[in-house]
Parts: sequence; C-alpha cells; structure tokens
Amino acid sequence: MVPERAVALRAATPMIHVPDVRAAAAWYETIGFTVLETFGDGGEGLSFAILSAGNTRLMLNQGGRPSTAERREVDLYVDADQVDQLYASLRDRVQIVAELDDTDYGMREFIIRDPNGFWITFGQNRGTG
Repeated sequence: MVPERAVALRAATPMIHVPDVRAAAAWYETIGFTVLETFGDGGEGLSFAILSAGNTRLMLNQGGRPSTAERREVDLYVDADQVDQLYASLRDRVQIVAELDDTDYGMREFIIRDPNGFWITFGQNRGTG
C-alpha cells in the first residue's frame, strides 16, 4: 500500500553490529573508509561509529558477534571506481571470498570478508573506467 502522500527517501545506511567497534572501525579505515564520528567511549569501550567512503555511509554498533558462517544476514555492496587497482591494493591484506571477475550482469567485482565475517563486494560497471 502506497501512502497517500509519498515521502522522499534520501538514503539508506547499513548498520553492522560488531563485538568491538574500535577494532572494526580501524579495519574499515584500512580498506578506504574514514571515521566521521564516534560515540560512547566510556568504560565499555567505543559503542558506535559512523564511517564514510565516497557517498557511502556505514554505521558500526556494539553488541554483535563474529561469525564463521559462509554468509551473514547482510552483505555490503560498494560501487567502486578503479576496481582492479582496489583489488590489487587489498588482496594481500584481507580475506578474499571471490577473486576479481567479470559478471554476466555487466559488473567487474571481487568479494572480501571483514574480521567479523561480513562480506563486502566491490563492483564497477564494466562500461565505466
């Protein structure tokens, strides 16, 4: 059912629940994210962080747990420029789930796994760059 008066939605920002916000934020910085804000750095440690990469926002919140399951409930898909160069810069530093490859749906992609088990796919439209 469509509301009588539609609201213009601007963006959706994924929130990942992790056991150690500080460690997760530091790891995401190593793959190109920037920490914008942090909260709750009291006795329990850092409880929340907002990160960005380009137009992408990501929130990290305490209370999650790592997983060794093949896939998690949420995967991140990051639209990237120069995906070949990004792959070359990350491949020796992260866990690769899927090597750089051209898909049948027009993307050039690779997939990594963060320290908590979440998959991050970096993709570039083969028609760009």
